[in-house]
Amino acid sequence: MNLSKFYSKLLPIVFCTVLAWLGWWSLPVGADTLADSKKMPVIGINTDVQGDVAKKSVIYLQYVDAIRKAGGVPVLLPPMNAEQLRAVLSRVDGVLMIGGDDYPPSLFNQKQHEKVSLMAPERSEFDMLLAHALLADPSIPVLGICAGCQALNIASGGDLVQDIPSANPESKVQHSSPDPWKKGFNKHEVTITPSSKIAAALKKDKVAVVTSHHQCVGKPGSNMNVVAKSDDGLVEAIEANGSRFVVGVQWHPERDFETMKPLFEEFIRHCSERREKQTAMQATNVSAK
Repeated sequence: MNLSKFYSKLLPIVFCTVLAWLGWWSLPVGADTLADSKKMPVIGINTDVQGDVAKKSVIYLQYVDAIRKAGGVPVLLPPMNAEQLRAVLSRVDGVLMIGGDDYPPSLFNQKQHEKVSLMAPERSEFDMLLAHALLADPSIPVLGICAGCQALNIASGGDLVQDIPSANPESKVQHSSPDPWKKGFNKHEVTITPSSKIAAALKKDKVAVVTSHHQCVGKPGSNMNVVAKSDDGLVEAIEANGSRFVVGVQWHPERDFETMKPLFEEFIRHCSERREKQTAMQATNVSAK
């Protein structure tokens, strides 16, 4: 046996085996991996707008990471016009609407409370455009978080409690989290309607949630059902009627991903199902031509 030829063939095998064992050989290779990546749903995520002159479109990475960890491909949606939005929504499989400052109370026919801290008009205008477009679409799954939940309710004709401490001074539930990024976020329990999509995902009807808000849903909008409340009776989650996944939560599931992972995974599952249906329809249309 020619030992030099033997070892020259053996060495690459040993090298690759060691790399795999160390976890370094992890680049996606092969048709199966490519096929799997094509099945991953694309999730549009709106962004916040910050700054005065040099304005920025920004987002906390927790939202992006939650979508990624749950199996989706996050794509950011900065403010855009209606025509651009239609083009984008035709290419995504679901939408996550994030938290932020307060929407103008004029959107739900109320005068502005002194405690209201308005978000940038570029964002509030785009968010309303986005929320109305999503509610008009019969199939696209939507998850609204904090302000995203409120946007869905406003767009469906509901209103908000503009300042919880002023409206409920006797409440002992701490909904806000002062200086949360330094001192940590408060938690409180919410009671979830057993028949809701949230309860089905989390497999529980009571859960402690990460909270950081001074507003919440007041009167639910048309086609929206209240499916979770805090101990002081305030609305903590809403869902649209029917089987379509349109869910808004007042808490911040992205800041407690391990607990809320099933909720994100359920959202991604609905997005994946929609992607599969859309792909099948496109294939049918092509074959029919």
